[in-house]
Amino acid sequence: MMTSSTPTILVFSYGTLQNKNVQIANFGRELTGCRDALPGYARRMVVITDPKVVALSGESHYANVEPSSNPEDAVSGTVFEITEQELAAADKYEDVADYRRISVTLRSGNQAWVYVRARPDIT
Repeated sequence: MMTSSTPTILVFSYGTLQNKNVQIANFGRELTGCRDALPGYARRMVVITDPKVVALSGESHYANVEPSSNPEDAVSGTVFEITEQELAAADKYEDVADYRRISVTLRSGNQAWVYVRARPDIT
């Protein structure tokens, strides 16, 4: 029987969730992951408005992905195994940036959650 503390959920990160300090602050541990890519999407930068996130990540902009009309486009990043509790913590962290979580198929064929800007027209 699986316990809720067993990492069973895949989340794909192309931005600040790859940062060790952000992981420790949100999950209490450094995540283990492997490189992957999100095909059919392009990367774009969005200004970070929360000073706590700027201080924690050391970055002034969030990475964002949007569906691309170019089938050659893909966004590289890292896929992590996390728990249900960590997914809830990631939801809370990404909500500050007005992101929403969607299910995608990565280049590896794995299904994973990814956070995308809820309103892509806002910069």
